[in-house]
Amino acid sequence: MTAQKILLVDDSGMARRGARQILESEGYVVAEAEDGLIALERYFLERPDLVLLDLVMKGMNGLDVLTKLTQMDARARVIVVSADVQDSSRELAISGGAAGFLTKPVDRALLLAAVAKALESGSSWS
Repeated sequence: MTAQKILLVDDSGMARRGARQILESEGYVVAEAEDGLIALERYFLERPDLVLLDLVMKGMNGLDVLTKLTQMDARARVIVVSADVQDSSRELAISGGAAGFLTKPVDRALLLAAVAKALESGSSWS
């Protein structure tokens, strides 16, 4: 079976490196994007199984990226990962099509559980 591919979208190189280490240690293939436009291009070219998406980035914010991703591919699976802990942000992400919402800093066990659940079910959860 081919390893599942995850696209990490975050303007923080440190956040991407931390998530990459966790995911690769579990056998996932990881691609990265540092902003929304690059994320959309990588998604189109690489068709990852899952996207981990930050909300606050330069240029296009995460909610705009989420909207574009779901327009490009109605089956896109996205987990929003953000330091924004407001309920309204979580609600906007979930109503916008995100499969889940995690807050930073992300706990290793929570991240892996959320990724596994999103990949196995393909359906929304929160």
